[in-house]
Amino acid sequence: MELFDEFIGYLQLQRRYSPRTLALYREAAEDFYRQVEPGVPFDELSEKVAVERLTPREIRSYIASSMETGGLGTRTVNLRLSALSTWCRYLMQRGKLAENPVRKVPRPKEEKRLPQFYTEPSLENYFGESLARCEATGEFEPLMNRTVLLILYCTGMRRAELCNLRIRDFDPQRRVFRVVGKGDKPREIPIPSLICQEIDVYLKRNEQEHPDNPEGYFFLTPHGKPLYPAFVNNLVQKELSGLDGFTGRKSPHVLRHSLATHLLNRGADLNSIKEILGHSSLAATQVYTHNSFEQLKETYLTAHPRAKNRR
Repeated sequence: MELFDEFIGYLQLQRRYSPRTLALYREAAEDFYRQVEPGVPFDELSEKVAVERLTPREIRSYIASSMETGGLGTRTVNLRLSALSTWCRYLMQRGKLAENPVRKVPRPKEEKRLPQFYTEPSLENYFGESLARCEATGEFEPLMNRTVLLILYCTGMRRAELCNLRIRDFDPQRRVFRVVGKGDKPREIPIPSLICQEIDVYLKRNEQEHPDNPEGYFFLTPHGKPLYPAFVNNLVQKELSGLDGFTGRKSPHVLRHSLATHLLNRGADLNSIKEILGHSSLAATQVYTHNSFEQLKETYLTAHPRAKNRR
């Protein structure tokens, strides 16, 4: 559909949305129109029908079907509703819709979930074991894998930021990484000097392993290609599997959550954590205070002299 392609172009060029977000928006629209206009391929859908189907009734039906028979969770459904709402606002700007029908539809309530994180001892154990493995084998792959997790945890980078990282983004003199985050928003992340030394060891070995790296990517796959999201996911999963303290979800984002939680527990202020993580608002960072409170509560109840029942 030409009009939707123009919408995606607007989000890409004017709003600076990431390729992943654009793909999610297209997926949401395709899923919605697949249900309300079955049998018609999305690319062949007429502009008139696409606009006419955007009614509160059709959207409510889509929500019910997605959750009852489609098996989608409330978070996924709400993300798709946000995409449809943005699509409707664009149509209003173009004079195709008089109002936003998504705003008239109650959204399913999401159960609040605290961000998962790994404990400091668990991560210290991993980095200790992985260092021993690197020294014992002398191979490049264990060194690269360890450096990927080291940077994900020590900087709180997003997965996409890591995949796009270039060697020139590391400034060893100032001990910072320069990162371009969501919305092409640049930020600098300070790096402890000991970590800088480890990164320097990796870069020297990386230059030997990949002398042909014209784009200057910080990490390359064994085939000499830039990292991609699924590769990073599998790498983290492989590195943390079977280790004590990593029984839950094993992902790059949990490493990011872990850094934020540990910084907060050690006294860092929310604004500093916000800048390091590249959050657009403080509200996104405040969720980590809940983790810290739960830890404080557990410690308090364990240590309290009246915590145990006494006769």
